[in-house]
Amino acid sequence: MGDLFIHGGILHTQSIGYNDGTGIVSLFMPQCSSLALLDDIFSRLLALTSYISNRFIQFFEDLIYRDLSRFSEDFESVPSDGKSVSTSCSSSCSSTSENLDTILVDHLPVYSRCEIIERKLQLTKFFVKSALVLALAPYRISSQCVKRAQIRVESIISRVQITLHGSSTDIGWIQRDPNMDPVQDGSARFLELLNAIRNGEHKLPDSYVYLLIPGLFSNHGPLYFVSTKRFFSKMGLACHIAKIHSEASVEYNSWVLKQYIEELFWGSGKRVMLLGHSKGGVDAAAALSLYWCDLKDKVAGLALVQSPYGGTPIASDIMREGQIADKETRRIMELLVCRIIKGDIRSLEDLTYEKRKQFLSQHKLPKGIPLVSFRSEASIGPGVISVMSHIAQVELPKLPFLGLGSNESEYEAGPIATRKVPVVVPVSAAMAVSALHLQLRYGEKSDGLVTCRDAEVPGSVVVRPNQKLDHAWMVYSSWNKNQTGADACEMCEALLTMLVELGKAKNSGN
Repeated sequence: MGDLFIHGGILHTQSIGYNDGTGIVSLFMPQCSSLALLDDIFSRLLALTSYISNRFIQFFEDLIYRDLSRFSEDFESVPSDGKSVSTSCSSSCSSTSENLDTILVDHLPVYSRCEIIERKLQLTKFFVKSALVLALAPYRISSQCVKRAQIRVESIISRVQITLHGSSTDIGWIQRDPNMDPVQDGSARFLELLNAIRNGEHKLPDSYVYLLIPGLFSNHGPLYFVSTKRFFSKMGLACHIAKIHSEASVEYNSWVLKQYIEELFWGSGKRVMLLGHSKGGVDAAAALSLYWCDLKDKVAGLALVQSPYGGTPIASDIMREGQIADKETRRIMELLVCRIIKGDIRSLEDLTYEKRKQFLSQHKLPKGIPLVSFRSEASIGPGVISVMSHIAQVELPKLPFLGLGSNESEYEAGPIATRKVPVVVPVSAAMAVSALHLQLRYGEKSDGLVTCRDAEVPGSVVVRPNQKLDHAWMVYSSWNKNQTGADACEMCEALLTMLVELGKAKNSGN
């Protein structure tokens, strides 16, 4: 580092050079002569402390401003009379009381001093701004939490309102629409035809092919429309059950029905009478609306039995978006319809009020086609819980201890060693509970799935029977074989007979 000595009690200094990366800067270290060892050590420690202090101050300034190279350039270019910064420093630093920070600031140019002051002001502003941000942080966080909580509460309130409101304003929309045609009441004529049929007067002509179109989930009810088809076949009429995927969309089933109707027409040379139950009526109406140009000479009429032509609150309440647990409900329905039943979720969506409004606004039934719509009201009395519906049958070995009844011919089919056992379920009880729900929630009469007002097709002849009939009664034979009223087969015959009369009246111009 250099020599330190004290001569005559006076501290003498000697400049020691060091390289700081920008040039040679002179430092001042003490020199001493031979003296006591203790004085020598004390002097060296004092010089070392001064040196470290100056270096620390310079390091702190370089750390803040990060401009050490510019400071060196300013030192070399400050004097206007040709004197160097090192010479000025050597002449001005004869006193040991001046530190390195004072020397640097005094010999900097004016613009460098302003820049240092400006940067110090910027640092001050930065610290003040940071302090304000930290001080206002709790307020901002609390205000954001309040806004989020407010949005959350408003969303919950909106969902609750949508859930409680349900389908109250959608039920019967088709009757309030001024663009829809009015309906005509044909209940009296229907009862006359039904009484005549029960007395043995059958007027259905064999000049038509009768096509029965099943509704939603019919693929899982093997006896769907089976008794009605058998009843018509015994009278020598050509009757078929449409082989469609009941859980498919309305658009897809309409295309399948169009192909089916053309096949029946070209195979028999007879026009086709359509009778659709539930979603089957909606599928048939969509086929006529979409492909009327191809079917107008092949279809003689359409009867819709308990069809949600305007929509159904059951499907709408299940698939409505924005209500409580709407996403969870949709995932459950997709699991049941798509994964378990292997169907299409659109088969349920197409029966909502929103989809029906959209479809009917674009595709209306053609003018001039005979239309009959049948709607009914389910019984909600306590006695209906005991009514069972025969929906399927299974074959079991013919064992005497089963005790299936004395009338074996009713269930036997095929090998003698087997016996068909009916599968009965409380469908009527489920329909009664659903009808009671719609009655209490919306104050609407229904068959359990479709309200009476939504089943009346605009421009059709409406049949409103006085008998309490649930949604499944028209397609499944009753477990009670000794019923006093008309059965589903006779009612279907009466509806088709009325449809034939309407066709004749339209052709004659009345």
